[in-house]
Amino acid sequence: MGTFSRAELTDAFTAFLAEVDDLHKAGQWERFADLFTDDVVYIEHAFGRFTTREQVRAWSVKTMTSFPGNHMTAFPPLWYLVDEERGRIVAEVDNPMRDPGDGSVHTATNISIYTYAGDGKWSGEEDVYNPMEFAQMAMGWCERAQELGTLTDEARTWMDKMRKVLPR
Repeated sequence: MGTFSRAELTDAFTAFLAEVDDLHKAGQWERFADLFTDDVVYIEHAFGRFTTREQVRAWSVKTMTSFPGNHMTAFPPLWYLVDEERGRIVAEVDNPMRDPGDGSVHTATNISIYTYAGDGKWSGEEDVYNPMEFAQMAMGWCERAQELGTLTDEARTWMDKMRKVLPR
């Protein structure tokens, strides 16, 4: 048996999700890093490995306050499992984009592995996903928003840059 009970892991994950929702709604991504221990190991497959809270803070602020991160509306788990033996939660996380203006849904998912450290802190997270799938989803959102006349300047800049590298 692991260090943490199923109930503690579940409660900690529920609190984590609530805090992420709160900081997202408040636009305070600098608080995201405070959910982790000082010696966190955060693996983000498109951006690298972060081994301090300050690295996680810099990454989360940069990515979540610019397109496409700043157009994501929530990060709900579609499902999760509790691994008591390893003190982990494994979840499929949805990343829906805001409505481009016609009610269409644009989203992509990732698998996140969270390692619990106790006292409401997490010592690690690994986000596993296909960056190309996310980019193509965001491109589809941009194209639809452009058709509807709701494309922001920031999203247009991202779209123009990505058109040069995404296969069509």
